[in-house]
Amino acid sequence: MRRRAVLSLDNELLRSERELRAEGFCWIAGVDEAGRGPLAGPVTAAAVILPWKEGVLPGVFDSKQLSAAAREELFEELHSLEGVDIGIGVADAGEIDQLNILKAAHLAMFRAVGQLRRVDCVLVDGLPVKGFPVPSRNLVKGDALSASIAAASIVAKVVRDRMMMEAAQQYPEYGFDAHKGYGTAEHLEALRKYGASPLHRRSFRPVMEVLPETPVQQELEF
Repeated sequence: MRRRAVLSLDNELLRSERELRAEGFCWIAGVDEAGRGPLAGPVTAAAVILPWKEGVLPGVFDSKQLSAAAREELFEELHSLEGVDIGIGVADAGEIDQLNILKAAHLAMFRAVGQLRRVDCVLVDGLPVKGFPVPSRNLVKGDALSASIAAASIVAKVVRDRMMMEAAQQYPEYGFDAHKGYGTAEHLEALRKYGASPLHRRSFRPVMEVLPETPVQQELEF
């Protein structure tokens, strides 16, 4: 695997991490999620604590700006870093339907942070998230501004894509390997033809619209 350019510790992508370390935090986890928008499959989250050592950090970027091959390469490179700590959390379609997608995404984040060996601060992408066991800071568009969040974005996306590739083996009629559960024209057509699978989010309107109507029980006549 070709080694990418590394980040120096004074790189702008590590500005938030530097500021938190100046406040006394040592184990700062970047946290991000993947999969809020699809009609099927889980929402995944990752928490990544990068090793604070000059000359070892890969040039990570927002996962949405990378090709699938580039994400896979960085995923493997991140896991190979000495001293890195990575946690992964998942909330499945049933939990999404029960909680709503926002709460399920937060649940996946909490689970990811809970997998870390040690953490004393969380740097989370987007709006504030309450409930972490340690202090947290939010960073809007953090996946493009923080190396730790960018790394978490890559890990969460790759984990989810791999899960949907496995789902495609189990439910080949839906084409999950191509669209990863998003509402493409091909996916919507498959939904209309085959109905919803156990992986579909039944609380999402495009899925609800293809579900058979609940029969109304007739009153008994005596």
